[in-house]
Amino acid sequence: MRTNLPAATDSRALGDWLREVTPVDRVGVEERVAALKTRSIKKGSKAWALRLAISLCDITTLEGRDTPGKIRQLAAKAMRPHPGDASIPAVAALCCYPDLVGVAKQALSGSAVKVASVATAFPSGRSWIEMKLAETRAAVAAGADEIDMVIDRGAYLSGNFAKVWDEIVAVKEACGPAHLKVILETGELGTYDDVRRASAMAIAAGADFIKTSTGKVSPAATLPVTLVMLETIREHWNRTGKVVGMKPAGGIRTAKEAIQYLVVVHETLGPDWLTPERFRFGASSLVNDLLMQLEKEATGAYADPDDFTID
Repeated sequence: MRTNLPAATDSRALGDWLREVTPVDRVGVEERVAALKTRSIKKGSKAWALRLAISLCDITTLEGRDTPGKIRQLAAKAMRPHPGDASIPAVAALCCYPDLVGVAKQALSGSAVKVASVATAFPSGRSWIEMKLAETRAAVAAGADEIDMVIDRGAYLSGNFAKVWDEIVAVKEACGPAHLKVILETGELGTYDDVRRASAMAIAAGADFIKTSTGKVSPAATLPVTLVMLETIREHWNRTGKVVGMKPAGGIRTAKEAIQYLVVVHETLGPDWLTPERFRFGASSLVNDLLMQLEKEATGAYADPDDFTID
């Protein structure tokens, strides 16, 4: 793939550049994932992996019925996932809508947990750029450490690559000190090749993280799609030395699935990517299953789900 980028306003040149992105070997990706899913973790390492997975979670609520009270409750869970065990690490971030960022920031004050905010007309990505930028700036001003933006999939799929590029660049600028995660909504892109091309575009336009999904479209995160995105990150890293993070989101509900993702990341990018600065899970119910599995590792019996706070 060429390293020199075309003018951002030229969709034809961007299309030519994207066509030079390394194509995906669909069979190879799916066979690789199938092989990695069979990897087992030694019993002595499982508790470590479960704790690591908790520390990589962006605990999330993105519902129309969200309230300040729910955000405060979720913030308490983010800082101390298991009220009865202070040794369990805090999660990486709490993700919410922009108008609740201030509540989250105040509730998490004094902790290392980040505040992430969706923006840019989440989840559709369909609005005027002026509105998207205003929403981004307002979320950052309210205290957001991270912005999760969504690309305009209609523009991408219709070949208006310049619109997608320009919006990522503009939102990145509007983020100021906040990190930018770019949501591709891979379930709407259709092919592994389009997932790789959209990933490459987002990275080149300035994304700090690339993210699979909003969690509002099915399919959301899958292991094959995540592997394609991780390989795109690896290619960029090998060529430029720039670190880009990865966030699979939507549909990851069990500890078993989380560990499979950790294995794929480890085998594709190495252990350096298994940190909150480079990898996250976007999840709403995953943390509780991780806690239940940790309890089983410690006591030999599953805890009652009612022992844990709700997400």
